[in-house]
Amino acid sequence: MIEPCTILVVDDEPDLETLIRQRFRRRIRKDEMRFVFAHDGVQALEALEGHPEIELIMTDINMPRMDGLTLLNELRTIRPKCRAVVVSAYGDMANIRTAMNRGAFDFVTKPIDFKDLELTIEKTMTHLAMMREALKHRAQLLALHQELRVARDMQMSILPQRFPSTSNADTHAIMTPAQDVGGDFYDVFHLPGERLGVVMADVSGKGVPAALFMMVSRTLVKGNAVSALSPGEALTQVNNLLGEENERAMFVTLLFGVFDTQNGTFTYANAGHCAPYLIRSGQKPQELPLTQGIALGVMPDFPYTEDKVQLEPGDRVFLYTDGVPEAEAPDKELFENHRLEETLQGVADRSPEEINRTVIEAVRVFSGGEHQSDDITCLTLAYRGS
Repeated sequence: MIEPCTILVVDDEPDLETLIRQRFRRRIRKDEMRFVFAHDGVQALEALEGHPEIELIMTDINMPRMDGLTLLNELRTIRPKCRAVVVSAYGDMANIRTAMNRGAFDFVTKPIDFKDLELTIEKTMTHLAMMREALKHRAQLLALHQELRVARDMQMSILPQRFPSTSNADTHAIMTPAQDVGGDFYDVFHLPGERLGVVMADVSGKGVPAALFMMVSRTLVKGNAVSALSPGEALTQVNNLLGEENERAMFVTLLFGVFDTQNGTFTYANAGHCAPYLIRSGQKPQELPLTQGIALGVMPDFPYTEDKVQLEPGDRVFLYTDGVPEAEAPDKELFENHRLEETLQGVADRSPEEINRTVIEAVRVFSGGEHQSDDITCLTLAYRGS
């Protein structure tokens, strides 16, 4: 359905206003068309100033004070979104050509055939309606882009850029953002008793809701960890808190581990996340056992259990999100875990930062520079021993 269109008619013939009102009386009564009249270009500019709703201008070329060609020049500056239909004698094609070059949308010839005029106005109104729709979609797209920028800023602002180290342990994490905003996040923080807490997580969904849910999840995990809860107990508490008033039914897969830098034990609970790898020099990287936990925010009162692994000096623990194995090459082939394991085996004795950057580079080379649909996030913990 075409919205009402306000049309400015600019012509010095005194009878034209009466003829147009008569011809379009039904459309005027139905409020499909609204007309404003002016007798020359000067009056037309005054009418435009007083009627910002004018979208279509039908103008004669030959008029006193200011002709139609001069008016078209003025419209380029003051009302570039208006569409103009010029009216001129059939034999005056030179002026019509000039008018089209100055931005006229269409033309009709004198003497005016009102059936042809109505069809021309109808076509122009349809074009204007399409332009309005396109501008609306453009505004929505710009708003979406702004939302994604806000979400990306929120996501990046809370991720640690400095990573805790101790006398016998180092950590590092890195994230390569996807084209869209996802919900990956990581965290590394000190805990009482010479321990380090590490978190790797992936929130469902995209955009600002995912970024907000990510921030809440990170705060809850860290808060419960600092309260001296074990990883399993901490995730049980976080799960119950996230499930409260979760109208969007969002969830987060998350692995929370606590590394004791004194005795080398890594205790972890897994809420539906990718299993971390134990990297040991001279051996194939091994996935640590899953703890059979489901994603957080799905089922209240779910009891999360934990597992423990004893690290030896020189061992590394590698955590990641599914953006790594699910990275796509141009032919849609996936990177998959076997390539990840080969990459990790080749850098088993490297620093956490070198390991992370090597994995990111391997994914980049495999994907051929293609934009990925998910964030690619890695976190490595290295144990040097006493």
